[in-house]
Amino acid sequence: MISQTAEYALRIVVWLASQGGEARTTQQIAKATKIPAGYLSKVLQNLGRSRIVIGQRGIGGGFTLSIPPERLSPLDIINAVDPIKRITRCPLGLKTHATGLCPLHLRLDEAMGLIEKGLGETKISDLLRGQSGGTPFCEDGPSKKRGSAGNRKASSDHK
Repeated sequence: MISQTAEYALRIVVWLASQGGEARTTQQIAKATKIPAGYLSKVLQNLGRSRIVIGQRGIGGGFTLSIPPERLSPLDIINAVDPIKRITRCPLGLKTHATGLCPLHLRLDEAMGLIEKGLGETKISDLLRGQSGGTPFCEDGPSKKRGSAGNRKASSDHK
């Protein structure tokens, strides 16, 4: 549904929001969010260009959110790095669909619209509520294996 880049950007922003405004280094962010350092830098650059995060160099430097989590939605983050693609014309290029989408593609686009609406109505601060002192991510316990047949649904429900 969303790209790996968007997933990583969401992890970064949610984790930074959980840090109480304290600047965090790329090493700290990479470790906490389980994002490879090289990819993390790319995503942080995109978030910086969109003015969602700011970076400060030097001692005590690092990255912080520039927008309060109460005013920032997951849709804002996704749109900053890799917007959800809507269906605006026939993906098959059929001339008979030049004036409108077929029922299948219309329904798919409507579903994408509902997803955008839901992501836009949620705030990053909402994602931090109810945390019991842990990280705001799904964590695999010692007995769980992400992606195993028995836990695949449970794992995907929390993304």
